[in-house]
Amino acid sequence: MIEVKDLHKSFEGREVLKGISTVFEDGKTNLIIGQSGSGKTVLMKNLVGLFEPTSGQILYDGRDFVAMSKDEKVMMRREMGMIFQSAALFDSLTVLENVMFPLDMFSNMTYRERKQRAMDCLARVNLVGAEKKYPGEISGGMQKRVAIARAIALNPKYLFCDEPNSGLDPKTSLIIDDLLHSITNEFNMTTIINTHDMNSVMGIGENIIFIYEGHKEWQGVSSEIMTSTNKRLTDFIFASDLLKDMRDAVTGAKRG
Repeated sequence: MIEVKDLHKSFEGREVLKGISTVFEDGKTNLIIGQSGSGKTVLMKNLVGLFEPTSGQILYDGRDFVAMSKDEKVMMRREMGMIFQSAALFDSLTVLENVMFPLDMFSNMTYRERKQRAMDCLARVNLVGAEKKYPGEISGGMQKRVAIARAIALNPKYLFCDEPNSGLDPKTSLIIDDLLHSITNEFNMTTIINTHDMNSVMGIGENIIFIYEGHKEWQGVSSEIMTSTNKRLTDFIFASDLLKDMRDAVTGAKRG
C-alpha cells in the first residue's frame, strides 16, 4: 500500500500539487485520471522519486519515502517496476536481453538463473518464441508486453505505468489492461496507472483518483462513475454527446 499525505509540489512559485491525500491499495489497479496539466504526471514522478515534494509524505507500507536518504531511496526503487509510455526498450538488445537488463543490473543471480527468470516473465506475458527478436521486429503491443515482462522481472511490490495503452489500437489496449490487472491480482502488487483511456477506467478501475487543477477532486471505483454527481468528473469522463448518451442509457436519465 502507498499512502500519500497532504502532498504539495511547486515549481518556481507555481503550485502544481495542492495537498493531495490518498491511498493506493495492494492487489488493485489504481488509476490516476485527469486533464492534461492537472498534475497527475507530477504526482507519479513524486511517487517514484523523480521529483522531490515541496511538503507532505509518501508512505510505502509505512516507510516515509520522502524522508529517506539517497542510498535508502536507491534500495527502495528496487521494489518498484516501471512501464513507460513509449515502452523504452533498448533497440540494440533482443527481447530476452531487454527483460534480463534489470536482473543484470540489480540481482545476484547466475546467468542461467537470470535467463530462466526472464523466460518465465516472457511466458507470463505470452511472448515465448519472441525472445531472439529485436524491438524493431515486433508490434507495438508486443513491445508493451516486453516492457511489462521487464518491469516484473525483479518481483516488484509496486508497479507504475505511464499511459501503457498509448499508441495502441482498442483491441490491443484491452489485452494490456487484462494483463496488468491479472498480474496485479496474482502478485498482490500495488499498481498505479496514469491513463486517458476511458476503456481502462471502466474496465479495470478498481480504485480511481481524479485529479483536477492539482488537487484530488474525486476517488472511487468504476461502477460509481456512472452515478457520480461530481460535475467536474462527469464533464471529464463524458466529454462527448455519445458518452453522455451511453451514461443516460445506463442510469435511465434523460437529457433535455
